[in-house]
Amino acid sequence: QVQLVESGGGVVQAGGSLRLSCAASGRAFSNLHMGWFRQAPGKEREFVAALSWNGITTRYTDSVKGRFTISRDDAKNTVYLEMNSLKPEDTAVYYCTADTTFMRGSIWSPSYWGQGTQVTVSS
Repeated sequence: QVQLVESGGGVVQAGGSLRLSCAASGRAFSNLHMGWFRQAPGKEREFVAALSWNGITTRYTDSVKGRFTISRDDAKNTVYLEMNSLKPEDTAVYYCTADTTFMRGSIWSPSYWGQGTQVTVSS
């Protein structure tokens, strides 16, 4: 089992920045592919970003490319999502995810999920 705990959410004005953190425990972090999903009110949950176990391969949904950056610190068992130039449409609950299997094409169904952290971007 893997436990994931997110932090760093909050309220920010459009154009601002936030950094989300996700601390993992329960399994060798260095073996896990990590990622982020989000769910906006009234919408389905969507993929945001993913990072391979070795930190080499990244994937982003088109709407965040150039604005969001996913990274990891294996010494701290933590994955980050740096979010810049935030827009009101980025408002959502952000979930940290993990799995031992990485994305196949544009599809990823991670096994482990955190509880989520709210990000609200005001216009």
